[in-house]
Amino acid sequence: MDATRFHVEEIRFAERNVALRLPFRFGAATVTACPQVYVKARIRLADGRTAEGCAAEMMIPKWFDKNPALTNEQNFEQLRFALRDAREAYTAEPDAQTAWTHFASNYAALQSRAKAKGLQPLVASYGPALIDRALLDALCLHKGVGFAAAMSSNLSGIDIAGSGLADDLAGFDMPAFLAKQSPRTRIAARHTVGLADAIDDGEALPDAPADGLPATLAGAVRRYGLTHFKLKLCGNTAQDIDRLQRIARVIDGHAQLVTLDGNEQYADAGDFAVFLDRMLSTPVLWKLAQKTVFVEQPIRRDAALQRDVSALGKRIPLLIDESDATLDAFVQARALGYTGVSSKSCKGFYKSVINAARCAQWNAGSETPRYFLSGEDLTMQAGIGVQQDLALVAWLGLSHVERNGHHYVNGLAAAPEAEQQALLKAHPGLYEPSDGAVRLAIREGQLDLSSLADAPGFATGKPGAGISWDAMRSVY
Repeated sequence: MDATRFHVEEIRFAERNVALRLPFRFGAATVTACPQVYVKARIRLADGRTAEGCAAEMMIPKWFDKNPALTNEQNFEQLRFALRDAREAYTAEPDAQTAWTHFASNYAALQSRAKAKGLQPLVASYGPALIDRALLDALCLHKGVGFAAAMSSNLSGIDIAGSGLADDLAGFDMPAFLAKQSPRTRIAARHTVGLADAIDDGEALPDAPADGLPATLAGAVRRYGLTHFKLKLCGNTAQDIDRLQRIARVIDGHAQLVTLDGNEQYADAGDFAVFLDRMLSTPVLWKLAQKTVFVEQPIRRDAALQRDVSALGKRIPLLIDESDATLDAFVQARALGYTGVSSKSCKGFYKSVINAARCAQWNAGSETPRYFLSGEDLTMQAGIGVQQDLALVAWLGLSHVERNGHHYVNGLAAAPEAEQQALLKAHPGLYEPSDGAVRLAIREGQLDLSSLADAPGFATGKPGAGISWDAMRSVY
């Protein structure tokens, strides 16, 4: 399938407020509500025909920029700037471009302008991350193909050579890599245990919502049949060890796989080494440690890529997340002893593809692959956001992905009934109606992705994806 060139005619944004049913604490931040932004993009093809596509993402505060001096609203405004700046760049292109070249030709300038305003690289990536998904959705709908078919045939026109964005892949056969991907139809949901979460039933918060959904880790294990877990760390070794022991008592009979997430809470490699020593020498944590496959971003981002961590990495694989701020970050991290990197929709799906290609190149010829990509979450919500993220990780062949939106938010309760029912009808295996709302269906710890495999568009199924645009606010 030839890469199709097009102009970007219009990009619009709208927001929907999402209230969390339980507080989500990660690192030093606790989130109780935030906006979810929706993007609608219209493209114009060479023959004058147009097509529309969409995307959605939560605007989680205190993750892209963790400066404690900033308010949540200031964090939201940073992300809105990134969206507006990317829109201006993409719609100003004088010539028709492929989906990839719309991204590649604007990457450096968008990063530079964000830096000039004192914004983090992760903030700068947020705008194009959403717009690129909406553009590919429009292109796929125009062609009548789904995401997997579009990616495997390189409909977006990914061309590393000469782009200057990933010179380390100059000799890599990208078309062959894309063509050999085969999307999964099921994936394990790796359930997040936040720092404010109640662990067993005796700890249930006095103000826990009476919405029929689990309010403790023990309750979530029972309801969803969970087997994969992501456990947040606070950066205080004594507190982390105590909490992990309480978690272990709940999940030891269920856990097949565990990951730990430091969210930058350890000051440096030395501090994290102290924690690791304690965890690996605590008898109660022996089973949990044996099932822990990596630790995500334990060291704060301003120090994480400043020191070799190979000695730590030999004891337990280390993955970068917040430090994965630019397209070359994984290359830098590898040289320091990190072996993993996150696939996160808010960073852009092209970055996930590039890093997956790097893993394939670096692991080539090795009997035991060292380098890996892991699917991570930013409280993705049921609807177009979670569908696009699942379509991406399924196509990449990942066997598990972090999911936490099902736990911290009451499904699609914030969306109009018509939108909920449209999604349920389109994806009856992925969603279910229960306790007054349509929500993500996790059964025996697994998600059914079969309805996404052939859905036209970027996992949307149709223009607008059933979204109630008129019910949202702040179109800007």
